[in-house]
Amino acid sequence: MSNVKAVFAHLDALINGIDRVKKAGYGDRLVVSTPMPRHDIEEALYHDRPPSPIRWWTLAGGSAGACFGFIVSALTSIDWPMTLPAGKPVVSVPPFVIIVFECMVLWGGLATLLGLIYHCRLPSFGLAPELSDPRYTDDKFGILVEGVDAEGQDELKAILEGAGAIEVVSSGATEAANA
Repeated sequence: MSNVKAVFAHLDALINGIDRVKKAGYGDRLVVSTPMPRHDIEEALYHDRPPSPIRWWTLAGGSAGACFGFIVSALTSIDWPMTLPAGKPVVSVPPFVIIVFECMVLWGGLATLLGLIYHCRLPSFGLAPELSDPRYTDDKFGILVEGVDAEGQDELKAILEGAGAIEVVSSGATEAANA
């Protein structure tokens, strides 16, 4: 098994290459590297999948933060009771709204950060070396198809060249075994 890397000069050619690779049945082993985020690429890669799950991290963190803020405020008021005139309650919601809101924002933001780190696979220790091409941070786009057998390499190279790739190379375990 080896990896097939293609370099594209234009966004339209990259989108065409993604569509062709997915139609050829390699969509589950596809990694795309770009110099900037583009919604066109996201739509081509994930049009049949639900949106990012990071929003659920934010919801869970915000909800937990709001509960934490209210509980801490209420327990603090109960632990240090004051003499309140006219029979006002010790635990009252209006004074706690600011603390509840601030805890919700803090915990929601921290949960979002943790969700981004988890879902973006940061730090990226296990990335294929083909993805560290410096052209991907300047002006080129790249596709890496991982785990392609020897028969599929030629087919995949023809598909990617037909899509407009300026360079298509294969590397990985197959070439290392031959060396």
